[in-house]
Amino acid sequence: MDSRLWPCPPCGEITEFVQPPCADGHTDDGGDCPEWACVGCGSAVVLGELSLVADVVRARIAA
Repeated sequence: MDSRLWPCPPCGEITEFVQPPCADGHTDDGGDCPEWACVGCGSAVVLGELSLVADVVRARIAA
C-alpha cells in the first residue's frame, strides 16, 4: 500500500496517509486514485484535477 506524509488538520500534525483500495475504478486503466486517508484519524483527502474531483463527488452523491 502506497503512503505519503502530509499535514492532517484534524490530527494537528504531519501524519501518514495511505491509499485504500480504489472502489471507483480510477486504477482499472493504470491511473492513480485521488483518494488518500490519514492512518491516525481516517480523514480523507482527494487530490487531482478539478474535473476528476468533481466526478468523484458526483459519484459519491449518486451512490
